Amino acid sequence: MPSVSPLLETQLLSRHYSSLPQELQARGLVADLTTGPDAFAEFLQTPRTIYCGIDPTAGSLHVGNLVPLLTLFAFQLKGHQTIALLGGATGLIGDPSGRDEERPLQTLEAVQKNSASIQEQLQSFFANASVYAEKRSASGNVTQRPVVFANNLNWWKDLSLVDFLHSSGKFVRVSSMLARESVKNRMASSSGISFSEFSYQLLQAHDFWHLYRHNECRIQIGGSDQWGNIVAGLDLIARREPDIVASEGGKAFGLTTPLLTTSSGQKFGKSAGNAIWLDRTKTSVFDFYQFFIRTSDQDVEKYLRIFSLLSETEIEAIMQEHKSQPELRMAQRKLACEVTEMIHGESGVVQAQAATRLLYDTELSNLDPHDAEKALQHDPRYYSADEKDLFDIPLSKLAAVSGLSRSRGEAVRLIEAGGLYLNHVAVSGKDRKLQPTDLLGNRIAILRAGKDKYVLLALKQ
Repeated sequence: MPSVSPLLETQLLSRHYSSLPQELQARGLVADLTTGPDAFAEFLQTPRTIYCGIDPTAGSLHVGNLVPLLTLFAFQLKGHQTIALLGGATGLIGDPSGRDEERPLQTLEAVQKNSASIQEQLQSFFANASVYAEKRSASGNVTQRPVVFANNLNWWKDLSLVDFLHSSGKFVRVSSMLARESVKNRMASSSGISFSEFSYQLLQAHDFWHLYRHNECRIQIGGSDQWGNIVAGLDLIARREPDIVASEGGKAFGLTTPLLTTSSGQKFGKSAGNAIWLDRTKTSVFDFYQFFIRTSDQDVEKYLRIFSLLSETEIEAIMQEHKSQPELRMAQRKLACEVTEMIHGESGVVQAQAATRLLYDTELSNLDPHDAEKALQHDPRYYSADEKDLFDIPLSKLAAVSGLSRSRGEAVRLIEAGGLYLNHVAVSGKDRKLQPTDLLGNRIAILRAGKDKYVLLALKQ
């Protein structure tokens, strides 16, 4: 096979790098760019360094964080250098963007604990996503550069307020800060804005400058609510580094991803007021999987483009089959499998599917109870007890102590009405007790009230 000439190889790689903006647009991952798409594509003809920041305001990432992270991962797949930046310092202040009132300040200990947890999640995400991409041949033939994990506390902890004001503060105009949408909205509200939150944009701007100066980072990715902060960073870079910005390859850019809402207008990732977390101890693998199963027909095609690496041809085929039998929710099942695999791995998909069969299928003979239990282990409807607490009391009382019913009396009334089920079979008799033979795989049983309220009973080992 003839070898490829160095010139042709360079041209092929250039097309590979620069095709990314069009791909991101097609997948619905771009809300706005600080330059035109053509200029951005031209800039990406050679490998660049890109970062995305995540403030550790909670102990876990949630599904809304996946949109900018998947965008960052798309750059990694194309051979660019990516940086996942933890806001160990900025998390102590709190970003006012998109908030009507000031968030409570967290202690250093809380932010450090959150940072450690999110760092592990980020490492897991990029590792699982790489395996997922490899299986779907989405990584191409370009050598990928490992993602760099950084924490802005590493440079902020040694920078005094005077040094910061002298080095970065003098380049920032208060009029520009006041013009930011997030600041104007808060200043117009009854709660106003504190000096700390007002200054947040300076901190994020300084982060962009630091990575620009020390890591040759030229692009920042963030949600659309980060537009003002990203622009503040570009302004600071232009004022502090005019000579580098004017040089070839010295320009800096910002890319924002959309803040998703469902077709009904609900904020994406919220379910009855609760976030869908990536941490399986906060959101069980089963509930994570079921969140995507519940996607509406109006949203599922959009989400397949955003949250999977399936090709356009594959998505079109999925949607065509889905529309022929929408009641089977085939597109939603495919979406749930793709995202669950990316976050929890192939084993997570197997576990979630086993739990789904356990709860919704009447045929349980071929079920692997171990997989089902793992998917539901951190679910609030998971009830683990020893032999005495499982076998020595009536199911009516077990329903009450496990939280399935509000009281034993309510459970008794359910039994009398034929509405309490053990392994999908109606319980007869208020004194009926759980037997070892009722346990699937000698481990678990499903106790259900009505159509969809249940608890998983598990024997402690």
